[in-house]
Amino acid sequence: MSYEIAFVFAVLILAVVLFVTEKLSVDLVALLVMALLMVSGVISASEGIAGFSNTATVTVASMFILSAGLFKTGAVNFLGVFVNRIFQQNFYVAMIVVMILVGFLSAFINNTPVIAIFLPILLGVARETRISASKILMPVSFASMFGGVCTLIGTSTNILVSSIAEKNNLPAFTMFEFAPLGIILFVVGTLYMLAFGIRLIPERRGEGDLSENFALSEYVTEIVLLSDSISVGHKIKNAPLVKDVEVNIIEIRRGDETIHQPGAEVVLLENDVLRVRCDLEKIRTLQEREGVSFKPHVKWGDEDVTTENYRLLEAVVSPNSFIIGQSLQEAGFRERYGANVLAIRHHGRLLREKISDTPLSAGDVLLIEAREDRIKSIKRNKDFIVVSETEKTEFRRNKIIFALLIVAGVVLSASLGLAPIVVSAVVGAILLILLGCITLEEAYEAIDWKIIFLLAGILSLGVALEKSGAAAIISSQIVSSVGTLGLVALVSAFYLLTSLLTETMSNNATAALLAPIAIATAATLGVNPQPFLMAITFAASSSFITPVGYQTNTMIYGPGQYKFTDFVKVGTPLNIIFWILATILIPVFWDF
Repeated sequence: MSYEIAFVFAVLILAVVLFVTEKLSVDLVALLVMALLMVSGVISASEGIAGFSNTATVTVASMFILSAGLFKTGAVNFLGVFVNRIFQQNFYVAMIVVMILVGFLSAFINNTPVIAIFLPILLGVARETRISASKILMPVSFASMFGGVCTLIGTSTNILVSSIAEKNNLPAFTMFEFAPLGIILFVVGTLYMLAFGIRLIPERRGEGDLSENFALSEYVTEIVLLSDSISVGHKIKNAPLVKDVEVNIIEIRRGDETIHQPGAEVVLLENDVLRVRCDLEKIRTLQEREGVSFKPHVKWGDEDVTTENYRLLEAVVSPNSFIIGQSLQEAGFRERYGANVLAIRHHGRLLREKISDTPLSAGDVLLIEAREDRIKSIKRNKDFIVVSETEKTEFRRNKIIFALLIVAGVVLSASLGLAPIVVSAVVGAILLILLGCITLEEAYEAIDWKIIFLLAGILSLGVALEKSGAAAIISSQIVSSVGTLGLVALVSAFYLLTSLLTETMSNNATAALLAPIAIATAATLGVNPQPFLMAITFAASSSFITPVGYQTNTMIYGPGQYKFTDFVKVGTPLNIIFWILATILIPVFWDF
């Protein structure tokens, strides 16, 4: 084994470990991989940074802008009223309609913003119809994945694998090349969810208001500072009540005066009534020493927390939020957003103490108390998806026709072969800006730069695998161990391996790692690599077993109040069904 091959294997193992453990952001891992390969000399500098000009990277960036153009004109939001009316009539009919709608939209635009749009709509429907939101959100997330595998532009993974194929002098995938198998998987997946999946999902989220859903009465209470309290006369930042007991003071009532979200410099006085968030068991053990008296315990409701100038919001940490990996304290949440976090749902658990020190993850749900004048800026902030209410945005409705025609033109142009998909997508994005469907600033904001840098960086590892000969070594091992069972067994093996890796790490990274190996395997056997590439592409976009394998699952994890095991129970049979169907049908639709 040469130095280059050994080094590439070492970088590959490092990348997989970092992707799985999430010690670093996925885009940073991809850039680290790129830098290591360039510094080592395994690939040249031009080969290392070629990912930034790769057709997949440019196409995906353009598709983000096309998706945003549709949303900014309101072309998607009007569906909310339509969906609400159907849920009032029949639950299963409504689920069929919403799954088809979400799946259809996800076939042509990025599914992450599709779910972001439907989240508050469906949570509102759940509240009005008294249906548990957990029964609705998981099927809709899965439907977005069903739809994404039906077209070339349905997911960034499809575009990525097509680009890798092109760079290896293979035909690029056509717009609807995925459709025959994609539609079958869509139908089977939808029928499974309607017949079995929904019944397997527990009713995790109740019908109550935000205070009840977050069990607010369990950790928000009121205390009165007595004359002998050692915290009287201290500023909040120095008060023993805050430093020793780790109480978070949300509000102070002092006679007729009410101080919301008091600052660290406010001095505590005798007879102050403090509304605090805390671990009640801990504060009770220190009650006598601190000189505080508990007010009679009551069941908190939204009306007890909100006032004329303050309101409760439920917000999901978006997959690309800058605060991921930081705690509320490290992010300076109160100062940055002018709001206070009362509770967090983190990895399926309701946190009751030290929430200010808990590193946040994508999909965490924050219960936020915010001033009325700060709510609009929180809703507009890309760090969060506010799901407690549907945002009343002023859309450019007079531009809807332009946006629809442009997106349709992109699809039609690529489908008929009038222009490569990268050309169609770039021209479409430019037309959206020129015609006023979206501003230039909004276009920049719409691009998910984490995915762009992930794609650009991780493509260098694919180049290194091929150039060093590491891909050939791996493929020879695969052929010797599985190839004796036949080509269909190899398709099945590639699908299964991709599916398992996608459940624990980025689907784009998985596809970028395995596609060169699939191509090398086909070259060793002297067969068409397309069936192997299709297995990788479909499996990378079919992640149902974990809430972290795909962004849409991460987004609904907290709002649906799911547990990790809910995805395992519902998603495992679906993954197995898709694996069996792919093993049987891929060789039928794509010849070796």
